[in-house]
Amino acid sequence: MKAIIVAAGTGSRLGELAKDTPKSLIDVNGQSILKRQISVFKKLGISDITVIIGPHTEKFTFKNISFIQDKNYLEHDILSSLMLARSIMHDDIIVSYGDVIFDEHILQSLINFKGSIGLCIDLNWEKNYDGKKQELKQEATTVQIKNNMCTKIVDGRELAKSKIKGNSKYSNYKRQKLGEFVGLMRLSKHGSTIFIKRYEELINSHIGPFHEAPSISQAYFTDMLQELIDNDTEILPIPVQGKWCEIDTIEDLKRAEGMF
Repeated sequence: MKAIIVAAGTGSRLGELAKDTPKSLIDVNGQSILKRQISVFKKLGISDITVIIGPHTEKFTFKNISFIQDKNYLEHDILSSLMLARSIMHDDIIVSYGDVIFDEHILQSLINFKGSIGLCIDLNWEKNYDGKKQELKQEATTVQIKNNMCTKIVDGRELAKSKIKGNSKYSNYKRQKLGEFVGLMRLSKHGSTIFIKRYEELINSHIGPFHEAPSISQAYFTDMLQELIDNDTEILPIPVQGKWCEIDTIEDLKRAEGMF
């Protein structure tokens, strides 16, 4: 099994902290986000780790880790960054956002998963937003689950900037009982083949908006996952219990420092 960490983002919402430092190298109580991820992977026996990086490549000095530079990180979004690694996506894989910290209990659930494509889901997600601004909760990546299958995925951050944010499907979806996507995805060898095959079909043919994104080049993971669901690909939830925190803002960073 291998891990792919997508860490090409700039972390603009972290202000001065990320001005000259890649988001994944932001310090959390003495260790960077990325170092914490790598440590958990290695602790549970996953040492084949590839990190997709954007700016300030010279600051990534980890040994025995593979790196892929996304030279066009400003021109596309996270899905296109991930697909730079598709030549090595031919085995059991765990894909992680580069800005999420998680403990071994979270990771163990993904390792134990036996399906083709699985999403790490926090079913008790709403507690994470107690006492916070409503806008932060609305920006969460949420997943509807029915009959133990993921049926609808919406990234609130993407929807907020989308030209189609008034979509009535989303209005109906908000009323459903949801879980939050933790930022970790598990692909079996078969699942990787399905994911890559559909992506390559789309980049050679798709024109115009792609789900909640203005184009496929600006797409998130969530757009591609919804594309697969809409084409009858089975995507299963991996419910998790454990500590995790996605770090987008200074408030997130403070929360992570309190947890880890």
